[in-house]
Parts: sequence; structure tokens; C-alpha cells
Amino acid sequence: MLRNAPTSNRSDPHLIAGVDEVGRGPLAGAVVAAAVILNPKKPILGLLDSKLLDEAKRDVLDREIRKKALAFCVAEASVSEIDQLNILHASMLAMQRAIEGLGVAPNLVLVDGNRCPVMEYPCQAIVKGDQRVQAISAASIIAKVFRDRQMVELHKIHPEFGFDRHKGYPTAQHRAAIMQFGVTPMHRQSFAPVRNALMTKKDTTQA
Repeated sequence: MLRNAPTSNRSDPHLIAGVDEVGRGPLAGAVVAAAVILNPKKPILGLLDSKLLDEAKRDVLDREIRKKALAFCVAEASVSEIDQLNILHASMLAMQRAIEGLGVAPNLVLVDGNRCPVMEYPCQAIVKGDQRVQAISAASIIAKVFRDRQMVELHKIHPEFGFDRHKGYPTAQHRAAIMQFGVTPMHRQSFAPVRNALMTKKDTTQA
């Protein structure tokens, strides 16, 4: 979990936390969530849904968000938690951890999507919130940058899979690599392509 130190009074009416997650769709790696409370006195230009920004722009905004935000926290749910809970509940868990790790109690939490994780604060889910609410956009950016860097590090351990390019998503190249090389401990065994590859390997071994 990565977070900054508390920097604001709990009675501040501007304590609105934006929350988003990345990594529901990949076949490998953790699901990562971020919570961000922006500082209205330090505006950040160019905040958009992370998927609409190129890598260089995300990196620039990631640094600016971390520098200017009143509070932020990046958290995750592990591959084993994804396999145990399913990806939806693991995503909710990652968001809970991000909110709890802020160090500042928000007055309102705005979450991208159509449901809120269980929490002690007032919460509203906003469909396409990462395109409509700057705090959610900021959360999507730092979560995306954090997870992408994790996958680049994983690529150094397993370069044959190409994690630095597809970031664990089920591209044709990734699926082919799974069939050729098997799976790593960072692959989600509850996901069908990974589970099917394991079953195919087991059948081949027993034949």
C-alpha cells in the first residue's frame, strides 16, 4: 500500500475522495485501486480517464497528483484474493483498502462504476465517473501508473510473456505464451484462459 501523510483538517468540507480501480480484465497481476482527495487550491490541468491518456502524459500527471493532492492512497487485492473472492469482490476490497489508507476522513466518496464498496463514509457510485469527476480521474491515473509499473517489474522475471506490453491483459500474444510456457504464480487461475491452460497441461501430462 502506498499513501501520503495526512495533510488536511478532518472538518474541511472539501474532503471529497475519488476512487477508481484498474486491472479487472487481465489474466495476471493484482487488481489495484486508488483514492485521491484533490486540493481545490492546487488545480491540476488535464485530468482525464487514464485510458484516454498516453503513458507519458499519465506519468507526468501521476507525479503532479502525488505532489498536489491533499491525500492519496494506492492499494491492491492480490492474485490469491482474486481467485478466492472473485474479481468483483477483490476490486471492492482493493477500493476499501485505498479509502481506509487515506489517513484523512473524507466527507464524501465518489466511486467510478455502479456500486460502492462497504465503508463508513457517505458514498456515491458514478457511471463513467473517471470521465466526469476530476478526483476519480486522478485516482484512475495513479492506479494505472502503479499497476503498469508492477507489470513491467514482472516482465523482468518472466520476459517470455511480454507483460511490459500487454500488462497482463488477454491479448493473442499473451494467450499464446500461456499455452507455450504455462502459467506463473501471478496468473489468475480462476480466469477461464488460465484455468483451461492448466487443464490442458494436466491432460497432456496424464496422457
